[in-house]
Amino acid sequence: MINATHVSYFTLAAYFEAGIFKYVFFLIVMLLYMLILCSNLLLIVVICVNRSLHEPMYMFLCSLFVNELYGSTGLFPLLLLQILSDIHTVSASACLLQIFCVYTYANVQFFNLAVMSYDRCLAICFPLQYNTRMTSDKIAILIAVIWLPPFLVVLVAIMLSASLQLCGNIINKVYCDNYSIVKLACSDTTVNNIFGLIYVYISKLALVTLICYMYMKILYVCFSGSKQTRQKALSTCTPHLASLLNFSFGAFFEIMQNRFDMSSVPNILRIFLSLYWLTCQPLFNPVMYGLNLTKIRIICKSLVFGKS
Repeated sequence: MINATHVSYFTLAAYFEAGIFKYVFFLIVMLLYMLILCSNLLLIVVICVNRSLHEPMYMFLCSLFVNELYGSTGLFPLLLLQILSDIHTVSASACLLQIFCVYTYANVQFFNLAVMSYDRCLAICFPLQYNTRMTSDKIAILIAVIWLPPFLVVLVAIMLSASLQLCGNIINKVYCDNYSIVKLACSDTTVNNIFGLIYVYISKLALVTLICYMYMKILYVCFSGSKQTRQKALSTCTPHLASLLNFSFGAFFEIMQNRFDMSSVPNILRIFLSLYWLTCQPLFNPVMYGLNLTKIRIICKSLVFGKS
């Protein structure tokens, strides 16, 4: 029986021998990372610099883009190193740090999308009361709700995993994963499982219920309101709904890989699906929001092309 404190490294076993093509993969992943950094950073700067965008919706968008920079930085640097490496190992401390970054990113993303649905519901269902309901103090509280609970919960989960006794150190993925470490345990994982189930069912179920309830109210107002109301709802809710569905699609495949035997699926497809939920949002959201929100689109065009 190996104590977790004696495990100095983990082996990421999902990598395959790519030969000279590893440099091609490295360049592709590097370009994706640079694209994510540049696009999200551009939109953060646009929102922060332009006072006309200092509105609740854009504040929550800025939080979303900051989280995507954070999550990408937790994934890509180690991924790039592993692509070039012949021995796919990572120290135990670096592995736990990556788990913390990846899991907090995913949870903050979900909380952020839930808060954004609440904001859109207020804007569409109560337009005359929106400014009095969505005050600066309330925005600060909502942003704290987006960021603080995920960090605290994931920190507890990491501490529980770090205390486990392990019977191996092989993680069958291209990045470190908490569920994979728990599966390596040969000590009792009851506390880990109960904590995970309670958090998933309480937080995720509550957030899904909130999102569904908000969109039911939005749909009711749209069907009973004017054409102008429907157009406003469509223009502001389309990118949010697309982002929510995209993230849910990626998370669903990640859950499927963790819970079921995927050995019959080709390795390259498993790698793609395991990375999709971590890379789809940072790539997808800047394009979706940049193209669909008129204010952001106009300001970005003026910055890039120098036109007013």
